[in-house]
Amino acid sequence: MASSQQANDGTDRSDLVSEDGKNSKTVVCQRCGSKVLCPGMAVFAEKELFLPSMRKKSGLSTTESSADGDTLTAHWFVDDMYTFENVGFTKDVGRIKYLICADCEIGPIGWHCLDDKKSFYVAVERVNHA
Repeated sequence: MASSQQANDGTDRSDLVSEDGKNSKTVVCQRCGSKVLCPGMAVFAEKELFLPSMRKKSGLSTTESSADGDTLTAHWFVDDMYTFENVGFTKDVGRIKYLICADCEIGPIGWHCLDDKKSFYVAVERVNHA
């Protein structure tokens, strides 16, 4: 069992992260395939963030009291929201806005804290790479 865990952790990402630490592939929505980020536009970052379980936008706003979700550590970091191709934002949940696919509204695929205007995180596990 340990070997499959290792494969998911390190060796998986070597083809996703370029030598300068950026995304080497296009980041796309898992559900509809809509482009989220172009290659080379985001930096790989490890930060522990809690994201509620994936669902359509209508279900996101009601999850504030729910602890249903995942703590994820591998993210694509972007410091300007205009870097994204197709990303929407939920209403504020406390001091956080969650990132969702702008086309099919599935999410959250990422996280943005209102206290820091220049930090947007897209969870590597919540998107596909093409």
